[in-house]
Amino acid sequence: QVHLVESGGGLVQPGGSLTLSCAASGSIFSINAMGWYRQAPGKQRDLVARITSGNTNYADSVKGRFTISRDNAKNMVYLQMNSLKPEDTAVYYCNGDIVYYTDLTGRINRVNDIWGQGTQVTVSS
Repeated sequence: QVHLVESGGGLVQPGGSLTLSCAASGSIFSINAMGWYRQAPGKQRDLVARITSGNTNYADSVKGRFTISRDNAKNMVYLQMNSLKPEDTAVYYCNGDIVYYTDLTGRINRVNDIWGQGTQVTVSS
């Protein structure tokens, strides 16, 4: 009943900027948290940034360069990436902790670990 779709990936030169977007769709009641993770070839998937209603946290490797934000009215989360480096190259995944309606009676359920399909970010000259 809930889906996450990322967009905004692409090829960018070192030092450049890129903004990723993630749209949550479905019968959403509320969003507890949203986050961005990334996975480079041969490596594990790691947290990049996460945002709740009152807090944000970042991986040390992106602090000062990346900014996560959300638009509650649109059920969107964004990742503004500046001063990109080749080591930022990875598939970026959106992750959500979301409460949704299960049926028309108003019952709700929670999925605390839903993923999008990923979007490729390549930083190269």
